[in-house]
Amino acid sequence: MFGWFQIIRLGLIQACLGAVVVVTTSTLNRIMVVELALPALLPGFLVAWHYAVQMVRPRMGFGADKGQRSTPWMMGGMGILGVGGVMAAWATVWMATQPLYGALLAVLAFSLIGLGVSACGTSLLALMAKRVPEARRAPAATTVWLMMIVGFAVTAGVVGKLIDPYSPQVLLQVSAGLSLLTACTTALCLWGLEKDGGTPLNPTETVGTERLQKQSFKEAFQEVWSDPAARTFTVFVFMSMLAYSAQDLILEPFAGAVHGFTPGQTTQLSGWHHMGVLIGMLAVAAAGSRWVAGRLGSVQAWMVGGCLFSALASVGLVQSAMTALWPLQANVVFLGVANGAFSIAAIATMMRLAGEGGPGREGTRMGLWGAAQAAAFGLGGLLGTAASDLAHALLGEQSTAYAAVFGLQALMFAVAAAVALRLRAKSTHSQPAPAEQAVHFQGQEWLKGGSSS
Repeated sequence: MFGWFQIIRLGLIQACLGAVVVVTTSTLNRIMVVELALPALLPGFLVAWHYAVQMVRPRMGFGADKGQRSTPWMMGGMGILGVGGVMAAWATVWMATQPLYGALLAVLAFSLIGLGVSACGTSLLALMAKRVPEARRAPAATTVWLMMIVGFAVTAGVVGKLIDPYSPQVLLQVSAGLSLLTACTTALCLWGLEKDGGTPLNPTETVGTERLQKQSFKEAFQEVWSDPAARTFTVFVFMSMLAYSAQDLILEPFAGAVHGFTPGQTTQLSGWHHMGVLIGMLAVAAAGSRWVAGRLGSVQAWMVGGCLFSALASVGLVQSAMTALWPLQANVVFLGVANGAFSIAAIATMMRLAGEGGPGREGTRMGLWGAAQAAAFGLGGLLGTAASDLAHALLGEQSTAYAAVFGLQALMFAVAAAVALRLRAKSTHSQPAPAEQAVHFQGQEWLKGGSSS
């Protein structure tokens, strides 16, 4: 099983993944809109398209399962992502003189970015589900995601300084250098990784693995989808991430339009939200640690509670839209804490459920849930902004329009909490699968005091 050294190596790969993605979805977005004066719809479509491409995640995960190794998929995915990142920068530069051809190249580039993220990200999560001990999953998930956030922050800051003042040549050089650096770092982190911490298969696992080798992707996917817990968790991931992403693109415009915040103040407000997310993540990691011994509750409880408190915080945003006296900053921090708590708890739960289908099926399951998350993020931004515009057109007043959108978001979080409770009930009453199809994990309350109860 993996120790902290191996987990940190996976975290570095996740940071590399985030580093390339943040440049393509943020920095290039700004260059297209500001420096090139292109319609904001173009980068918006490209970002949505890269999420749409990630519907292939289940197939990527199945490929990793079939090969019984995640390393080739992670390294290959990072390579494809790097090529897509450089191609996206080249397309952006080309748009200055040939907008149509540049845009077509950008579609191809963002397709590669979606494929690279799918291959590398899905295989990374599947490997964590296979090799990280149950008692260490919540802290491990927190560590890996924090390292990805650090990758976002550091890359955005460094790249921002390197390309200022902007020139096409500098953009291409920085993009190529970043892709090369991330590919080399990933190769170094993967060196011998799957040789470390491995455990031999028992006879039951061997039977399941041999059966998997004879399956087609369609058969494997149908088997995963037929599992009630996997299907219910897919709905939870979609609903919770749809609510989470819907707020992302309207929070800053809301603060500026309704509360009169300056651009600098809205950026600071977003920073407060991210700080809250960090606090929520660390709280869940503490809840899953052996030192706390379960006194802060199970990860399952944090997942449900995080969604309920996110709904409550969204109701607070409704109130802040109706009165300027509402403490918006404190409300946003509270929202961030709740968001961070349910997000990390959901990832830890995802890792647990991935293993419940038996050995050799973790990638397909992770791919299914990764596709649900990608679909939610792709639709979430569109839903939030479209609902805001529609409410404004119908109601004719900004405060009421934003209040309506935040009310819808609260409802989605509440539905996600209800689905999570249903998942818990299904887990409690489910029967063990046949030995040749799955390995049954004893105990349904997990990560309480660092072990199953």
